[in-house]
Amino acid sequence: MARIELQNVEKRWGAVVGVRDVDLDIADEELVVFLGPSGCGKTTTMRMIAGLEDPSEGEIRMDGEVMNEVDARDRDVAMVFQGYALYPNMTIYENIRFPLRMRDVPKADQDRLIREAAAMVELEDYLDRKPGALSGGQRQRAALARAIVRKPQVFLMDEPLSNLDAKLRQAMRVQIKHLQRQLRITTVYVTHDQIEAMTLADRIVVMAGGSIQQIGTPDQIYRDPANTFVAGFIGSPPMNLIEGRVEGGTFSAPGISVPGLSHAEGRAVTLGVRPEDCHVAEGAAHLTGHVYGIEPTGDMTYLTVKAGDKLIEVKADRDFRADLDTPQGVTFDMDRLYLFAGESGERIR
Repeated sequence: MARIELQNVEKRWGAVVGVRDVDLDIADEELVVFLGPSGCGKTTTMRMIAGLEDPSEGEIRMDGEVMNEVDARDRDVAMVFQGYALYPNMTIYENIRFPLRMRDVPKADQDRLIREAAAMVELEDYLDRKPGALSGGQRQRAALARAIVRKPQVFLMDEPLSNLDAKLRQAMRVQIKHLQRQLRITTVYVTHDQIEAMTLADRIVVMAGGSIQQIGTPDQIYRDPANTFVAGFIGSPPMNLIEGRVEGGTFSAPGISVPGLSHAEGRAVTLGVRPEDCHVAEGAAHLTGHVYGIEPTGDMTYLTVKAGDKLIEVKADRDFRADLDTPQGVTFDMDRLYLFAGESGERIR
């Protein structure tokens, strides 16, 4: 379908920088997710790929062709939005048909293509209804069918699941990933939801402040974060980040002492440890504090321990229970600790 290349792409509005020096190569048929908080530049980057925004600097290529001066309508991309963007006065059939009419697809082919697209998203029985008669999940599937029907080179999806409840989001994630694999269309997906990114992506592009923080597979991003921003953004709950100092090979912070970290000797650092790598201690512990919160979820118990002024999240056994404010020790898996430079937040390896 299409390979997308961004080379030194920037977007500025006067003195305001929205996207800064983005270099990215998206392979043919790859599903890449732009992940980050609001205002980080992910949607602006996608809009430049679509041709809805002009880059201030750099080049955008599709299959080697520079697209900077190519109009959006000529880029052969299909977009799926958060707000569905369906025409309320048209039936679902006519909504799906609309891009075929705009591209002068022969009428003899239109019905077949519409019904094929509707079948892919399981909407065959709803084609005669208008959007107002459908649920949120069905409307989003109709928007997907409208994008599918024109068989574009690239799908661009801008937070398409944000308006759905948690159960529907999970179902739609599965459907989007299945469709992308089935259609083998290069896809760029924008979200602030790290669960969506982790479950959908071939690769994740983590952005903050208009810049790329890290690019990698979901496993790489999770297991090998480049800095404290990525470490704290990925994971549910996110990684515990504890500021302290290493002296004599031991990391120290209020209520916390972790030996064996001599590679950061004499430095102010941030210690990172994920909740699943923290364990309720029976005896000697790396952390001593008090139980601040207990949240049973059925398959596990989320334990929050307060040490000094820091709250540490622990994924404990499903049967673990403790009274609030009782003393509690926590040990860390020493093979899964991360150290980050105190000032820059960059990973110390």
